[in-house]
Parts: sequence; C-alpha cells; structure tokens
Amino acid sequence: MKLTVLIIGCGDIGINLGRELLEEGHRVIGLRRNVEALKGTGIKPLALDLNSLEDTDASSLPHADYVVYTVSADRFEESAYQSAYPEGLKRVLSIMAQHKKPPRRLFFVSSTSVHGQQEGEVVNEQSPTDPTSFSGKLMCEAEQALIHHSLPGTVIRFSGIYGPGRDRLIHQVAEGRVAAITPVIYSNRIHRDDCTGIIAHLIRRQESGEPLEDIYLGSDCEPVTMHNVMMWLAQQLKVAATETMQSPLRRRASKRCDNQRLIDAGYQFRFPSYREGYTQVLKESGFLAVNPV
Repeated sequence: MKLTVLIIGCGDIGINLGRELLEEGHRVIGLRRNVEALKGTGIKPLALDLNSLEDTDASSLPHADYVVYTVSADRFEESAYQSAYPEGLKRVLSIMAQHKKPPRRLFFVSSTSVHGQQEGEVVNEQSPTDPTSFSGKLMCEAEQALIHHSLPGTVIRFSGIYGPGRDRLIHQVAEGRVAAITPVIYSNRIHRDDCTGIIAHLIRRQESGEPLEDIYLGSDCEPVTMHNVMMWLAQQLKVAATETMQSPLRRRASKRCDNQRLIDAGYQFRFPSYREGYTQVLKESGFLAVNPV
C-alpha cells in the first residue's frame, strides 16, 4: 500500500530515508526551512519554519500516514534545543492530533545522550537516563511528550552517527591524532544508512501488524573504546599515531549501548560494527585513494 510519510527536519538522514521510501513506492514530503537540498531527490518539498506553525490550525501540516521528526538544533545552545525538541515536537503533536485522520505513528529521532552513564555501564531502553547536559535533559522532555501523548509514537535514540560527509574522526586520525588508552571512553556508533534503515524497518513492521515499542536504542552491535576505533582507522589509513588527543580525556558519558530490542524486532544491521561502516566511508569518500590498504 502506498503511504504518505512526512519527514520534519529533512536533512541528511531525512533525505536518505526519503529516497529509500520512494524506492518502495511511497510518497514522501520533506519539511525544512530551505528546501534547495531536496531538488532532484523526488521528495516533495515543504518550506516551513517550525516556529511559525500555528498549533491550533490542523491545516498547518499536511496529512501523513507516518511522521518522522528528525529536527536538528541550529546551534548548541539551550534556547535552540528548547525550540527544536520539546517545543517543536509538542507543536507538531498538537497539530497532527487535530487531523480528521491522524498519523498511524510518529517517530522521534532522539539521542543516546539522554543516558548520562560514565563508567562503561551497559544501557538499554529500560536503563535510567539522568542526563547532566541541557541537551540530554531537553531530549528527555521531548521523549516524554511523545510517549505520553494520545498519538502513537516511538522514540529512536541514535548513538554517534557517522557516514559520508560525517568524517571528522577520520580527519583527526589522518593527522596522526588518536584518543588515549586511559581513561577508557566507550564509543557507540551507527552508520547513517542504518539510521534510515531502522526507521524504514519500523514503518514496515507496523504496516505488517507487528507491535512497536515506545523506545529503541539505535546503535550498532559492537560498543568499542574510542582508542580502539581510532587505532583501527590509523591502520587502514597507514598513518602513525603521533599525538594523543586531549579532548577525549575530559570526563564525559561512557557507556555501552545494547541494541537487542532492535534485533528482536527483526532489524538486520547493514553495518554491524565500525569496521564495516568505516570501510564503506573510507572507500566512498576517497580516503584510501592515496593510502590504499
């Protein structure tokens, strides 16, 4: 059955998801302030600023069978996060609930930053969150707004997203910089294509009549230390580690994300670990052109 999917905040993940859904024969509407990036994608553009939406007017947003809220704050400031996450999501929920035919489900792209664990603990969807940063706290507020709303909703907490164009770590390693062995800082990662694959899979799962959970942790199958990731990249790039980075030494969240709930829901990772994922990025982005493995 042909579905209409509204992607709010249609950036990199949204465009990639839109292309996947279009290939399956669905109709995709992409909402963003500047729709120039949607040209040639097949996604129907909708130029809107979330802050300008009237939450008392059902016609502010078009009908959709599914809504994917994947908005990014435009700067790392509390006011920007407040506007993008709890306020923006609540506004969208209010509008969509007024439709004569509300969406079957709304997906909110959240972050594993809501988990504030620092000792390498294993965390899953039932683990306490208790974030210490304003960004994590506001993400939590948005999550709760969706979970307790009358519309069906699912939160997907993605860990560190990487992929084409998201290659800052590769550039750092190429310069000979790596994280220290101690203190042990765990890094949880997910390839951009698995982010979109997970959302598409959950839509298909609901369409097939299977139940969905309120929350899923979207992270690959191998939590690993930042040091090990960077040393592996150095080996692929054939560069020597000449400098220990100081920034990872600052105390920050360090946890190991358990994705078993997603696995149980039938999702098969395209890139089960950083090795498969970064191999694809290194090849596609030309990092191995000069220093082939």
